Formats: sequence, C-alpha cells, structure tokens
Amino acid sequence: MTGRLAAAVRIVSGLTLVSRFAGLARDVIIMRLLGDSALGSAFRAAYMVPNVFRRLFGEGALSAAFLPHYAQLRKQEPERARALGSIIVWGSTLLTSGLTAAIVLVLALRVLLLPASADVALSIKLVIVLLPIMPMVCLVAVLGGMLQAHGRFGVPAAAPIVLNLFQIGAGAALWLGVLRPLGSAEDELGMRTGVFVIAGAALLASMASVAWSWASLRKLTPLGSARGALGMLRAGGEAKGDARVVWRRFLPAMLGLGTLQLNTMLDTLIAMWPTWVGPTMLGRPTPLDSASYVILSATQTLYQFPLGVFGIAVATAVFPMLARTRDEPGAFIDVLRRGLRLSLFIGLPASAGLMLVRHDLVRVIYGSGSQSFSEDGLVRCAAVLLGFAPAVWAYSLNHVLTRAFYALGDTTTPMRVALGAVALNLGLNLSLIWPMREAGLAWATAMSAMVQCGVLGMLLRRRLHGLREGHERVLNRETVAAFTRIGVLAVVMAGAVWGVQWLLGPRETWLGHAARVAACVLGGAAAYGGGALLLRAPEARWLLTKGPKRTGGEGESIAMDG
Repeated sequence: MTGRLAAAVRIVSGLTLVSRFAGLARDVIIMRLLGDSALGSAFRAAYMVPNVFRRLFGEGALSAAFLPHYAQLRKQEPERARALGSIIVWGSTLLTSGLTAAIVLVLALRVLLLPASADVALSIKLVIVLLPIMPMVCLVAVLGGMLQAHGRFGVPAAAPIVLNLFQIGAGAALWLGVLRPLGSAEDELGMRTGVFVIAGAALLASMASVAWSWASLRKLTPLGSARGALGMLRAGGEAKGDARVVWRRFLPAMLGLGTLQLNTMLDTLIAMWPTWVGPTMLGRPTPLDSASYVILSATQTLYQFPLGVFGIAVATAVFPMLARTRDEPGAFIDVLRRGLRLSLFIGLPASAGLMLVRHDLVRVIYGSGSQSFSEDGLVRCAAVLLGFAPAVWAYSLNHVLTRAFYALGDTTTPMRVALGAVALNLGLNLSLIWPMREAGLAWATAMSAMVQCGVLGMLLRRRLHGLREGHERVLNRETVAAFTRIGVLAVVMAGAVWGVQWLLGPRETWLGHAARVAACVLGGAAAYGGGALLLRAPEARWLLTKGPKRTGGEGESIAMDG
C-alpha cells in the first residue's frame, strides 16, 4: 500500500509540478502585460469565475461524490459502474451547459440594458467569454475521476498543463508583438483586446482537455450515448438509484471540499468592491482600491504552487485508496495516517519557507520591467503572502481529511464544517480589511483554514473510533512522534533559510533577489533533507518508494503509472 500510494503521489505531483510551473509562467506573462492596474484586476476577477469551478470540480467535488460509489461498483458489478459513468457524464454536461447559458444570458442583458463603467463592462464581457469553460471543466472532472478509479492518474493531472500552455502561447504572442495588429501591447486599448485573445486560448484549451480525457477513458471502458443514459434514467432501477446516490452527495461535497474556493470567491467580491460596487463599504470609505484584487490574486498563485503540486497531489492519490479500503478499518486508517504525514511533511516547510522569502520572491516573479508591478504593489504582495503562507499545511491537510469523510460515504459533516469556516472567514474579512487592506483577506483565509483543520481532525477521530475494531487509533504514538519530528525539521529549515538571508544581506537588483531566493531554496532544502535523513524520517523514503506492478480486472494497471 505504501508503494502504491507513493507511486501515485509521484505521478500526480510530477505532472502537477509541470502544470504549476506552466501556470506560474502563464501568470508571470499575463501580470507583466497587465501590471497591478485596474485592467489586471478586471481580467483576474473574470478568470476567477471558471477557475473556481475548475478547482471545485477538477480538484474535488463532483469526483468526490462520484468516485467512491463508482470504485465500489467496479469491484462488484462492472456493467453497473459503466451505466453510472454514462449517466453522470451526460447529466453533469447537460446541467452545467444549461446553467452556463442562463448566466451568460443574464450577463449579456446586464451589459446591454444597464449603464456601466468601462471597467465593469469589460469584466462582465470577459466573464461571458470564459464562462463556457465551466461545463467542459465538469466533464473533464468526471472523466478524470473514472480514470483515477482505473488507476490512471496521469491524464487528469496533466490536463491543466494543456490549459496553461495555450494561454502561455497567447500571452507570449502579445508580449513579443506577434499579435501586434490586434493592438499594441504597450497601450491599454491594445491590452483590452489582448485579454480577449488570452481568454479565447483558455476556451480552446478546455476543448482539447475534454478530447484527451475522453479518448483516454475509451481505451479502458466504453461510455454510452446521451440518449442511452436518458433511457436508463427513464427506465429507473439500479442505474437511477446509483445516480441519485451521487447527486445527493454532490452539494455537500462541493461545500465541504470547496471551502478554500468559496473563501476565494468572497475575497474576490470584497477586493473588487471599489470597481463593481463603489468607494464605500458598510457606510465607510473602503480601504481597498482598483489594484487590490490583482495583488491578492497574483499572490494566491505563489502560495497555491506548493499546495497544488504536493498538497492536492497527496489527497488526489490517497482518495481512491481510501475509497477501496473503506470496509477494511485497519487498511483505511493506515492509508489515512500516511496521507496526513506526507501532507504535513511537505506543507509545513512550505509555509515556513514562503513566509521567509516573501519579499525576494514577489520581486523576482512580478518585479522589474516597464509593465511589472509598482513598488507599492510589490510591498503589498509581500504583505498578502505573509497572510496566506502560515496555513499552507492546513490547506493540504483539509483536503485529505475531507476526502477521508467522503470515502466513508459521509459528505454532510465536511459540509457543515465548511459552512462554519466560510462564515468565520467572512467575519474576519470584514474585520481585518480596515487595518490591513487586502492582506486582511489573506489572514482571514489562513485562520479559517486552520480552524477548519482542527475541527475536521477532531470529528474524524470520533467517527473512526467505532470502526477501529482492535486497530490503533489514527493519532497513535508513532504518528504523533512523526508530527513532532516534522515540526522540528521545519524549524531547522527556517533557521537555515534565515541564516542564508543574513549572510547574503539585502539586495537591490532583480538578479540579486533571484540569487537570494535560489540560495534560500537550496539551503533550506539541504537542511530539511539532511535533517530528515539524520532523523530517519520515513516520509522521505515513502516518496521515493517504487510501487508494485500488477494487473487487475479489465486490464487495469494498478502500478499508478499514469
């Protein structure tokens, strides 16, 4: 089990690492084109809408509601599993396409019938262009969940790479002047045209992802037609019952897994308040401005890099294994322990490292050049990153804990905890923005995530108490010792990074900041890795363990080889 989990984590992490580097390159190009301007905020806010759906569905909710039931049916009744897959694929596609059409119609009428400023109109038009990505994202999520149930993690993890590469191509073409006839990349009118080019590239990439995922799944199991799926629903019976089980779990799963995304949406609404609503909030002048959202959004990219590469990768790899062992308490608890330890082993040093290198990092990524962030924008980015970074470990553990509930068939408990976390985040948002501006939104997200992690852990411990049947509890002596060891290693790593910064001293140029970041990364990695070897931390060995290869039913590869 350890080998298979490690192999799956390596596949997902490796491809997600490529995806995140591509995503970072995409954001750097786009942010350097737009800068910390009102246009940058308008584009990032519009892109947030389909992006939140991507994270809700692609990184969890629909797959979380669907995968456990599908995985169980595959072991017992493969034909029934195929029927369920067809129903969910076509049902989710039709439902989200209808919802998309309705929202686009409302937004189009808003632009045509009601007066709006140029920035508001641009933001709404961008949402209209990007919103059709939503049904394609949902389809890729369901297909990805089915591929994961067959032990194929590569295509679902690599699909975002396609999205990033298309946008990198469009952004680079604008930056290099290849698309200069559409408008100069050096003036606002030209870039107002250019952002639609980038949005169009995202649409084309989504179509390509659907085609790739569909072709990959067809090699493993055939899917019925939309007419056939509708016929199964009309006929009732087991197929309709299975579909009802999935849909009943979907909304709680969306709320439970999507807390971070729901908080992101609230952050967006508050940060875009000066543009979308006006200069006052709650009867007081708002402390935010037109650059607040692009600063917040650009900084989210930095803390979500380690979260997406490792935190979500661990949760994605562990979820099918939890689903398959739900009836084996000993194996389930063992997989859960290892998932939590791997998440903390990666997430805690990421939190410490981001906090320490924040000033140099934002200057390397978003500084230098005529189209880059202003000095004020860079300082504010560093303040926002200091707010987000302390909870990278909590964001990671929340994904594992939530999926453990889902694997047990419980989507209600994470939903209730998530709603409480969203309410807490909103209250903290409205309290902290006045003294801290957009950095208050980041601190609110981090604090609510840490509270959510503690509550989920406590409730899961209670839930598993009656299932252990003589097995050790999740937080046994070995696991507590592992958590303590990871904490010590993170402190050692933080000391090493601080020491490197002290030795190198402050830097003024872009190359100087880049050199400090590189030295800090190397020094911190050496200290953390060396300490892990000295303390014989098994988590490092797990990540390097090669998984076994065997062949299951229907030609399934259990090697997790992507």
